[in-house]
Amino acid sequence: MKILLLGATSPIARALAMRFAERGARIHAAARDAAEASKIAADIATRSGADALWGTFDAADFASHRDFLERAIRELGGLDGVLLCFGTLGDEARALIDPGEALSLVNQNYAGAVSILTLAARHLEQQGRGFIVVLGSVAGVRGRARNYVYGSAKGALHLFTQGLRARLSRRGVHVMTVILGTVDTRMTWGREGTLLTVAPERAAASIFRAWEKKRDVVYVPWFWRPIMGVIRIIPERLFKRTNF
Repeated sequence: MKILLLGATSPIARALAMRFAERGARIHAAARDAAEASKIAADIATRSGADALWGTFDAADFASHRDFLERAIRELGGLDGVLLCFGTLGDEARALIDPGEALSLVNQNYAGAVSILTLAARHLEQQGRGFIVVLGSVAGVRGRARNYVYGSAKGALHLFTQGLRARLSRRGVHVMTVILGTVDTRMTWGREGTLLTVAPERAAASIFRAWEKKRDVVYVPWFWRPIMGVIRIIPERLFKRTNF
């Protein structure tokens, strides 16, 4: 398999890429930081024995996406799958009052994904096979007062991925949405909900198993599905008084 990894600096992305590389997949690791992307590709290659390439990718630089994707496909020698793992919590407090920060969060968590996935989906659709795995968030299941800008971007991403799945399922392409709970990474360190965190390696293992089973939507860790099921049915008049 030839796989494009977007957001390679994420610990979950690296752990997930290793799962595929250990089974012989060729990985193209892409991130904004070229030096980090290069190190990650070298580490994947060393530990797995598989081919690993690297490139620079900026989710918010929409104009560069077509050239980036075409170059990555040439270097990989084709494209079988996309692992979309990028995203940022940003400055949540500032995003509530600063339109610039709010739009930056939307671009980095949603608009950038729409841009690159639209291009990648067309390629996979035309060849009639492949897969896309998109990392979403439980924050996108219901709007919360403290992080609704980030949550709305992830919620929109879930809907986009759902529609993409419906379209591509008729063309031999599998699209899986991962609804992530709190994962123990640098991005979430010191934030609320630490009792429900999961290590990146365990999260990656769950995601990989779900991909093998061709699941459409998977909650990681699994217990977030019933938790969010309860949260979704709380009446709005009560929910807006909570601290969820």
